[in-house]
Amino acid sequence: MPNRPAYLRIASELREQIRRGDYPPGSRLPTLARLGQMHGVSQIVVRQAVALLRGEGLVETRRGGGTVVRARPPVRRIAMNRYRNPPAPAAPATSFTRDQRISWNEYRLDKTFTRVAADPHLAALFEAPAGTELLRRRFVFYSRGEPQQISVSYLRWTLVGGTPVADPANEPWPGGTPAQLAFLGRPVTRVEESVQARMPTPEEAETLHMTAGVPVLAITRRMLSGDTPHEVCRDIVIPADRAVLDYSIDL
Repeated sequence: MPNRPAYLRIASELREQIRRGDYPPGSRLPTLARLGQMHGVSQIVVRQAVALLRGEGLVETRRGGGTVVRARPPVRRIAMNRYRNPPAPAAPATSFTRDQRISWNEYRLDKTFTRVAADPHLAALFEAPAGTELLRRRFVFYSRGEPQQISVSYLRWTLVGGTPVADPANEPWPGGTPAQLAFLGRPVTRVEESVQARMPTPEEAETLHMTAGVPVLAITRRMLSGDTPHEVCRDIVIPADRAVLDYSIDL
């Protein structure tokens, strides 16, 4: 479209060059002055183009280092069958360690446990009255020392209160939440998930070491035993440039 503003045309050309590999991850773009000369525009126009790419998470500006193409983090594929019980593993594992293909020693979990009352939205997910007592567990999942995922999980207090599941000292628990519910006599028979994309909160972006312009996948999950929801995640938060959700449907 020849009538597009110059900064959009420059951004489009640079974007294509980055995706084609002309500017690989870690390489520097030409200086603002050089880009201005190449395209016959002022540095103000070039700054607008670079700001657009920075907002898309394609580049970052470093003090004294110019504009650098962002390294693309490894993408992990998350399959819909990740909650199925695998054959007895030779070593402790969870769905997260299997997704990340890491050993138990490469897995770390930061955790905060609190006792809360269900707000109306949580109560609806649990199919329980508002104000129902819940155990709130906030986890930050690390793979090889890097934060990869945040999860805020809720369990009914009447189910977990006074049990080892309510003690954060027992985390990480081999087998994760499905193993905990089985331990409590509520084996998971159904998992429901809904996925939306959104921009991260400032706290999420800081915790997950995210670059500006990158959205997150926010997954709301319910684990049921029979017809009863026993666990709700609101939400599982994963940087969208680090994961692909794989779903298959048998017809």
